[in-house]
Amino acid sequence: MVDSEFEFTSNFWNIWIIVLTVGNILACWWLVRWTSKPTAGEAATGDITGHTWDEGTLAEYNNPLPRWWLWLFYITMIFSAIYLALYPGLGTFRGLLNWTQQGQYDQEIQAAQEKYGPLFEKYAAQPIATVAGDPEALKIGQRLFLNYCASCHGSDAGGSPGFPSLKDGDWLYGGEPDTIKLSILDGRTGAMPAWGAVLNDQGVDEVAAYVISLSGRDADAAKVAAGKTHFASYCAACHGADGKGNTAMGAPNLTDNIWLYGGSPGVIQQTIANGRNGRMPSHRDFLGEDKAHLLAAYIYSLSNQ
Repeated sequence: MVDSEFEFTSNFWNIWIIVLTVGNILACWWLVRWTSKPTAGEAATGDITGHTWDEGTLAEYNNPLPRWWLWLFYITMIFSAIYLALYPGLGTFRGLLNWTQQGQYDQEIQAAQEKYGPLFEKYAAQPIATVAGDPEALKIGQRLFLNYCASCHGSDAGGSPGFPSLKDGDWLYGGEPDTIKLSILDGRTGAMPAWGAVLNDQGVDEVAAYVISLSGRDADAAKVAAGKTHFASYCAACHGADGKGNTAMGAPNLTDNIWLYGGSPGVIQQTIANGRNGRMPSHRDFLGEDKAHLLAAYIYSLSNQ
């Protein structure tokens, strides 16, 4: 529980939570006491409730609960009272231990840093390319990757539509060791504008045909010629006149037949018409320099066996 969770817009809610919590515990105690106490004139084995079946051969008795079962109820109520005294749970009362989620998190992070910090520092002092050749370092880097990167890039780093493969040697922003580390630390934001309104359906179809031809695939020659003109006017500024991309802008190479969102004619047309927006979050505050260094070495190793 973080400090902000102890703040209420009105003290009414603080009192409301305390009353409900304590009242429920007391009500449970009273209910157990009331239902387990024999009434006047009741036999030790309980009375017949009057509910009978099968012409009176079966009858329902009002017997008291077994002692062990009864004490389980009391134990849970005692436990709840002790818990609420030690930990937060009664409005803004912090508990005698003054425990918070943030405090426990900080303690665990500090303990992990004391245990593993020297190991990460050792690898951080070495060039990324050198670390990429250390089998033990790569095992640690792989575990970091599986924890923080696999949900988007896949457990094998093969990527998925919209999330690039990290092992094919094709890099949007460059595959140099320091560039990979920078991508991990600060993230990346890529945006391709929508050209549907500018090119109209025919123009989109023509540009798609030209883009398909850049990777050596067959396309209608007339559409390719018209699409080349459109490409020079609207696309070359980012992808280059030859369509080989621009790592400074994250504009992909269109000549290698590797596609981030898919290379079918329909998908390419959709990309041109509607644009694309991609974002990789920053991991600087979460991972830190040393872990990012080791993770970058693992990713670098995937395309530089």
